[in-house]
Amino acid sequence: MSTDTGALGALLLADARLPTGGHAHSATLEAALEAGLPEERIPDYIRARLATVGRTEAAAAVVALRVAADPDPGSGPDYGPVQEALAARTPSRALREASASLGRGLARLARRVDAGHAAVRALPSAQAATPGLRAMRPVVLGALGAVFGMTAEQTARAALYEDAQTVTAAALKLRPGDPLTAVRRLLDLAPEIEASVRAAAATDVPHDIPAHSAPLIDRWAEAHARETRRLFVA
Repeated sequence: MSTDTGALGALLLADARLPTGGHAHSATLEAALEAGLPEERIPDYIRARLATVGRTEAAAAVVALRVAADPDPGSGPDYGPVQEALAARTPSRALREASASLGRGLARLARRVDAGHAAVRALPSAQAATPGLRAMRPVVLGALGAVFGMTAEQTARAALYEDAQTVTAAALKLRPGDPLTAVRRLLDLAPEIEASVRAAAATDVPHDIPAHSAPLIDRWAEAHARETRRLFVA
């Protein structure tokens, strides 16, 4: 992979058509609406995610990127500590499994892009640290960021934008309306996205990944996992 693909990689990861399984997820919006969240509060829901789970995941992706960029000379990248830190900061089992499902899709993309890259070959170290849980999405995103040569800011922005656009795209299926409303929502959220980008990009080690919680989102995700009639996986 050439050294000038960072910006292109960021655009690729921001493409909603990327075949990694994101279309099957709503970032728990479906459960939130079923629990009574008013449609007009969807922008507030996205803001809450950006300031909590979104910021935590973006920081984890940045740390995974740093691990891939500065590996142990003897053994290569080890994502285990990042995976453990992220899993510990994701108390909902349903959300951990949803993240691992999305990570699986990204890992497939990573192997297709450059299976021989050290950052990609090291992905099994994440699952080894948390038996029964595949590499979570932010960890794989950081590895892909290393493959593409993305900066910390580009990696964090890809993580946060993808989270926000997952909600807006799901909203169009759950509460059909004008697609331009989704575009407007994302544009209006730019200041919050960039604030979280700056915070996440400054994270250096697993211990510094913030443990921002969103108890209602955890609760809704667990309830959604038990539903037998649902449009989205999570």
